Amino acid sequence: MIVVDWGTSSFRTFRIAADGAILDRRSSANGIMHVPGGRFAETLREQIGDWLDAGESRVLLAGMIGSRQGWKEAPYVACPAGAAELGAALVDVPFDGAQVKLVPGMNGVDASGVAEVMRGEETQIVGALAAMGGDGLACLPGTHSKWVRVENGRIVRFTSHMTGEVFSALREHTILGRMMKDGAPNEAAFIAGVARSAEPGGALHHLFGVRTQTLFGKFTETDGPSYLSGLLIGHELRAELGSVPGETVHLIGAPELVALYKSAIAACGAKAVSLDAEASVRGLAIIGEHAQWR
Repeated sequence: MIVVDWGTSSFRTFRIAADGAILDRRSSANGIMHVPGGRFAETLREQIGDWLDAGESRVLLAGMIGSRQGWKEAPYVACPAGAAELGAALVDVPFDGAQVKLVPGMNGVDASGVAEVMRGEETQIVGALAAMGGDGLACLPGTHSKWVRVENGRIVRFTSHMTGEVFSALREHTILGRMMKDGAPNEAAFIAGVARSAEPGGALHHLFGVRTQTLFGKFTETDGPSYLSGLLIGHELRAELGSVPGETVHLIGAPELVALYKSAIAACGAKAVSLDAEASVRGLAIIGEHAQWR
């Protein structure tokens, strides 16, 4: 089978064996926002045509490719749900020469009843269930970080934080970015930002301090991005960890982001463990086992 993690800005695909082992992989910058004129079928064939020619006939797609801005909108599956519910709700996409199906993504509500959605992260959780023992709290850092509660092998609820996107917006489009320069990450500045997030004043007040800390020489311009990152991640963590004191957080995602979150979680006095960054591939293989293939 061929599985594809097709997001907003990137395209990753894997050819996997029946047991989920990765046989081959490739990636490109052909995220859904970089596919002109909705040429998703053509883009997919360009990326995996040789695998299809070699005999593969089943393709499972996950991520924003199943959103309203993607190839075909796949309706969300409501929490609580697991691999079986996701596999039963796959959406067929017409494609010559192969069976192509979309993983639907999931929706739920937060503690106040406000809607939550995710597309792609659910496959990572399914792939990490065994390592989590079927229960626990997972954090998936990223542009829109997800905090996911798993019980009895099913996703029961989750919350989202726009931490990564806000970091980019503040760095590139506000006065804060004018006093920042690229440089090596500074662990001390990052941890200082995490610590600041625990102090009185709130996030909007704390953010202005990113500028003044540099203006008055507390940090250099190359330290600024690390301090800003620590501040934003710190506020995210304190919003989530306060309700689960003492619980271990299972981190799933890109190694560099997982390392940042692990350091910040420790600075907040909590515990975290890192799980397989390729959990999505294993999750897609498991979901594919529940699909109705011809």
